[in-house]
Amino acid sequence: MKVVHTIEELRDQLRGQLRVSFVPTMGNLHKGHLSLMKLARQHGDPVVASIFVNRLQFGPNEDFDRYPRTLQSDIEKLERERDVYVLFAPNEREMYPEPQNYQVLPPADLGDILEGHFRPGFFTGVSTVVMKLFACVQPAVAVFGKKDYQQLMVVRNMCRQFQLPVEILAHETVRDTDGLALSSRNMYLGADERREAPFLYATLQKIQAQIKSGRFDQAGLEGQAAAALVERGWAPDYVSLRRQRDLNSPTAEEIQAGEPLVVLAAARIGGTRLIDNLEI
Repeated sequence: MKVVHTIEELRDQLRGQLRVSFVPTMGNLHKGHLSLMKLARQHGDPVVASIFVNRLQFGPNEDFDRYPRTLQSDIEKLERERDVYVLFAPNEREMYPEPQNYQVLPPADLGDILEGHFRPGFFTGVSTVVMKLFACVQPAVAVFGKKDYQQLMVVRNMCRQFQLPVEILAHETVRDTDGLALSSRNMYLGADERREAPFLYATLQKIQAQIKSGRFDQAGLEGQAAAALVERGWAPDYVSLRRQRDLNSPTAEEIQAGEPLVVLAAARIGGTRLIDNLEI
C-alpha cells in the first residue's frame, strides 16, 4: 500500500487509472470502515482510501480537537487487509492552503433538518470536503456507510445535481454483536455507557415492529421512543420517522400504504452523542 500526503503525490499514483474506487474516512478505522474498503474493491481498481479530520464539519463546541487520530494504527490495519492501493492522508495545510471561501451548500429541506438542525453547517462542511476529495481522487466509484444515512443522501444528491461522474455505493451499517452501530466515537463511551448504548438501536427496532403490527401514528411512535430514552438517562436530539426517498415526514396514509421509511435517531448517553437509523 502506498501512503501519500500531498495531492501531487496522489495524482502521480493514479495517473491513467480509469476505474478508481474511493472510500473517504476521518480515520480511527474499525471493522465498519474495513467493510467499506472490501465493497470498494469489488467495484473498482485501484482502491483509494483517505484519512482526513475535516475541520469544516465540526461546530465550535464539538470534538474536533479530541477526535481520535490514529494514523499509524490505521495504516497497519489497512496493510493487513490488503484491499487499499493508495492511502491519501493529507494535513490541513494541504487540503486548505487558503481559507475555503467556496463551499457547497446543500438545500435547506435536506441539509437543515435532523443532523443539520442540531449541527448547523455540518452538511456544508461534509459536501465541501467530499467535493474537494472527489476533485483530488477523481474516482469512478465512492463508498459510504448507511449509518450516516442523511450524509449518504446529501452526497448522492450533490453528485446528481453537479453531474459528477461518480457512482455512490451504500454499505449496510456494520454492528457489534449486541446491535450497537460501529463508530469511531464509541471509544468515548465508559463501561456502563457502552452496556447501555445498544438500547438506541433497540428503540428503533421497536418502532419498526410497531409499524409492521399496524400502528401508524407517527407523533405517538416518536414521542414514546424519545420518552423511553429519557427514562433510561439518555438525552435525545431526535427520534424521527421519515420517507426513505427524501427524508420528508410521511403521512399516515403513506405509512399505512407501505411507503419505504427510515427511522433516524440521535441521542447522548453521558458525554457521547450517538446516531443510528433503521430502514422499514
